Amino acid sequence: MSTSTLTHSVEASASLSQRLILAIGAGLLGALLVYFAGFSQIDAVHNAAHDTRHSSAFPCH
Repeated sequence: MSTSTLTHSVEASASLSQRLILAIGAGLLGALLVYFAGFSQIDAVHNAAHDTRHSSAFPCH
């Protein structure tokens, strides 16, 4: 079985509802990580997120 056939069969087996559940789960995980980093009282975590926002030209003040 070639790699392209295997990839195609895996993609075909994922239904729309499964992809939607995964997308919602990934979105929630991302939101929780942003919330944790933004409101963390741990200075190292907050400063790392702050520096990352500045390095990607995302305004945060």
